[in-house]
Amino acid sequence: MTVTEEQTGIAARLREATAPEHRDTETRGFITRLMGGELDLAAYTAYLAQYAYVYRALEARVPLASDPEFLKDAGLIRTPSIASDLANLGAPDWEQTHPALPATAAYVAHLESLDRDDVPRYVAHHYTRYLGDLSGGQAIAALVARHYGATDDQLAFYRFETIDSPVRYKRAYRDGLDGLDFDEDQTQVLFAEAKKSFVFNGAIFEALGASIAE
Repeated sequence: MTVTEEQTGIAARLREATAPEHRDTETRGFITRLMGGELDLAAYTAYLAQYAYVYRALEARVPLASDPEFLKDAGLIRTPSIASDLANLGAPDWEQTHPALPATAAYVAHLESLDRDDVPRYVAHHYTRYLGDLSGGQAIAALVARHYGATDDQLAFYRFETIDSPVRYKRAYRDGLDGLDFDEDQTQVLFAEAKKSFVFNGAIFEALGASIAE
C-alpha cells in the first residue's frame, strides 16, 4: 500500500519517493561488478577517490544553530577517513592521480551551489549519503575486504567510531526527519532533491564504469 502524509511521516514518505531512483542507482553496472568481485582494488580506489570530492563538498557547509541535531553530528564526517583510506590504498595524492570525473565535478558543483540556509535540499544529500553509508555501505566494506583483500586501515570510511549501533542510529535519524518543521512545499523540495542526489550518484557510477572500460 502506498504511504500517505496522513499515514506516516517524512522519513517513510522520503524512502518511498526515492525508491525508483535508489534501485536504479544501486543496480548500475560498475557498482554491481565491484560488489560482485569482478573488478579489483584499483577500481575500488578510483571509486573512493571520486567520493572524496563529493564528501569534501558536502561537509564544507558549517551547521546552523537552527539545524536539526542530525545535521550537527560531527561523528558522521567522512572526509578525514576517506583521505586516510586513500593513502593506505596507495593514493595519498588522490587529486593528482584521480582527478574528478565530469559527473563527479557536476555533483560537487551542485552541492557547492546550495545556499547554506536551504535546509531541505541539504538534508536530501545528507540523508542519501550518510544513511547509505550506515546501511549498504557496511555491506560494501565486507565485500571489498572479501573480494579484493582490503585491510581494516583501508576501510576506515565505513567505521563510525561514535556510533555503537547503526540500527539504533538510523532509527533516531529517521525520527529526526519526522521531526522536521517543514511545510508541504519544503517537504516536496526535499523529495525532489533526494531524487536528484541519486541521479548524481548514478552518473558517477556510469562514469566510473566507462573509465574502467577505456
